[in-house]
Amino acid sequence: MKLWASNFHKALDKQADDFNSSISFDSRMYKQDITGSIAHARMLGKQGIITAGDCEAIINGLEGILADIEAGKLEISPEAEDIHSFVEGELTSRIGDAGKRLHTARSRNDQVALDIRLYLRDEASQIISDIKGLISVLCDKADECKEYVMPGYTHMQRAQPVTFGHHLMAYAQMLLRDIDRLHDCIKRMNVSPLGSGALATTTYDLDREYTASLLGMDGITANSLDSVSDRDFTVELISCLSLVMVHLSRFSEEIILWCSWEFKFIELDDAYSTGSSIMPQKKNPDMAELVRGKAGRVFGDLTAMLTALKGLPLAYNKDMQEDKEAVFDAVDTVKMCLEVFAPMISTMKVLPGNMRKAASGGFINATDCADYLVEKGLPFRDAYKIVSEIVAHCIENGLTLESMSIGDYKSFCDKFGNDVYDAISLESCVMRRNVSGGPAPEQVAKQIANVRKTLTDM
Repeated sequence: MKLWASNFHKALDKQADDFNSSISFDSRMYKQDITGSIAHARMLGKQGIITAGDCEAIINGLEGILADIEAGKLEISPEAEDIHSFVEGELTSRIGDAGKRLHTARSRNDQVALDIRLYLRDEASQIISDIKGLISVLCDKADECKEYVMPGYTHMQRAQPVTFGHHLMAYAQMLLRDIDRLHDCIKRMNVSPLGSGALATTTYDLDREYTASLLGMDGITANSLDSVSDRDFTVELISCLSLVMVHLSRFSEEIILWCSWEFKFIELDDAYSTGSSIMPQKKNPDMAELVRGKAGRVFGDLTAMLTALKGLPLAYNKDMQEDKEAVFDAVDTVKMCLEVFAPMISTMKVLPGNMRKAASGGFINATDCADYLVEKGLPFRDAYKIVSEIVAHCIENGLTLESMSIGDYKSFCDKFGNDVYDAISLESCVMRRNVSGGPAPEQVAKQIANVRKTLTDM
């Protein structure tokens, strides 16, 4: 029997019942639902709203239900309307009338608001841990590759020389910002709505702060109407996760490019690649492509959540049941992507010879050639014009800056000397960019050390 059915004279239509039910997706919150109910029962007992005996019976019964679910001895019934109904029904069948007293001074509205906050707090914390694991992998790989010269790009055109380690640490910085955002999101999520009732609290003498402290929450919500209708934290979490997916998708795009024969900067391990059913030579970066594709799925979850909330009057509306599938999907997708991404990066083979060969083309040391003339006393704009003319000359004659003769250099500007070849050496170009945050191996090593310390301090 439904918890609300005593005033109804006709059973809910079967199709409508299935449409209304949320047990298929909210059952994953069983642990948080039971944990919240235990805290609620303790508070009711402390306040004398229920007897000490009933309080003890309820807590023991709930702990037994939790243990049986986790041991596989108790299956959550798909016939239940929701996880709250299932737990309360099972409790009452086990301990009798005391189980019926659990819901005193509580509504399913504040109960579900609590459950989803607790559940998402736990999931967001796990995602933070997974991101930390990926950042640690990036630090290890960057440490191996901090001297591997590669072309840096703007507009997908070779621009200036960097190192592969430097490139990897750019993604580490993005992911650190993701962790900061998730921590902020948890802070706003971690307040207890329990005690708000359906929308207008209750006449019972509750101690809401006590319940919040039992649940490890930082405080209580301030307005009962807002308490049961607020799902800002779900939007905020999916927004944070959308940015995580933006970063993973950008990284995936580069991995896909780097794997191609046109680049061939890296080779993915066989364990994270697939082949073709018709072309035996193919080795496809399917894991990276899937991550790139799944980004759109999380963005869709964010749009769905915003759309579901945008026109709702206060307080609770059944539309809000739609929050769970969207946010659960976003959480599951991000966790799945992170779990495959870290080992894909840790096992990939880096091909520094191909990176160095690519860096030798495209005149990516042209800026350094101009800087050389500036050091000889020319204004930068004059140096820029001279070097652009030199590049045009090299392209026309099939030369590079390294292969052009000193005589040709002097024909453009008499300030050139033999030391220009050292100045435009790719290794020298990278080493001389020894500015904080730059690509010089010394600076990359400092970035790695700083990121590792940040991870430790988080």
